Amino acid sequence: MALQQKINIKNRRASFEYEFIDKFVTGLVLLGTEIKSIRLGKAGLSDAYCYFMKGELYVKNLHIAEYAYGTHYNHETRRERKLLLNKKELRKLERKTKESGLTIIPTRLFINDRGLAKLEIALAKGKKQHDKRETLKKKDAKREMDRMRKV
Repeated sequence: MALQQKINIKNRRASFEYEFIDKFVTGLVLLGTEIKSIRLGKAGLSDAYCYFMKGELYVKNLHIAEYAYGTHYNHETRRERKLLLNKKELRKLERKTKESGLTIIPTRLFINDRGLAKLEIALAKGKKQHDKRETLKKKDAKREMDRMRKV
């Protein structure tokens, strides 16, 4: 049995643009060629966001590259994909997004121990420009401290 590499695709821009309030791990409804592309690490979360439609949560603009060996059964790269959460979590997320102007963004796409693709989503609030500058200052200070420790 071949040793499989860990797939962990992150949305690095999300932590810069948003302040995370709560995180959830969801399942995805995928086609066969989509899971094969994810296992090869060919996915991107940079422009993706989540929205509600008829009480169900969907992710839009999640880019999963076409599978190289897929024939006419290949998938669309940026199609809408349904997210799998229990009803209690769905109601909580829908209530929070409607009442307080929060948004839901995907932060990480990974393959769990059982071989299933999972998407970590975050209930998030957009940062203001001065908050982004503060984040950059903290990151630079941390980098300087790490450099000083190595010397």
